[in-house]
Amino acid sequence: MPQNEQSFSKKRGKDGEKRERILAAAISVFAQKGFYATKVSEIAKAAGVADGTIYLYFENKEDVLISIFRDRIGQLVEVLKKEIAAAATVEEKIRRIVELQLGLLEGQRDLAEVVTVNLRQSSSLLKQYAVPLFKEYLDVIAAVIGEGQKDGTIRGDLNPKIAARALWGGLDGIALTWALTDPDPTKLRKAAQQYASLFLEGVLARE
Repeated sequence: MPQNEQSFSKKRGKDGEKRERILAAAISVFAQKGFYATKVSEIAKAAGVADGTIYLYFENKEDVLISIFRDRIGQLVEVLKKEIAAAATVEEKIRRIVELQLGLLEGQRDLAEVVTVNLRQSSSLLKQYAVPLFKEYLDVIAAVIGEGQKDGTIRGDLNPKIAARALWGGLDGIALTWALTDPDPTKLRKAAQQYASLFLEGVLARE
């Protein structure tokens, strides 16, 4: 690799690390103070960078919040697609969906609070940025429900999109309760197992 390309690659890597450090700091500050009460200068201080550095990576505080959501949920969607493709049965796929969504938050109580609480504080941000990602995520789940209906695993009278929203909604409620009450990750894992069984009990076809 030519020297100038090596230098560019190293710079891009450092930029990515600094951006991630800013996002991690923002998650911590947002969870502690709330989105609206947080100042950009406080995020910069927590990240160990100058105030102006924030604006090299993000347009404003709202852009930081949306970037947190995009990055984390975007990662979840990509991993979810791979895990679903590798799962042998529809029931296994649904269990993996539950485990992955709650597993993303395990050990990251601050992230759970930011995604479930802080993002809801701005309906305009939700409509403009979060809805497309929600739709993509829900489409992945709905496709699994539809697959199960075709092979007879899932009840044929269900609307796949409504079932997908029900699955998401239950998991979101579990994450919200966990974020605001008890940070014990073992309880989140237990809740994931119980909710998967509960959801499957309602959607699996009966002989």
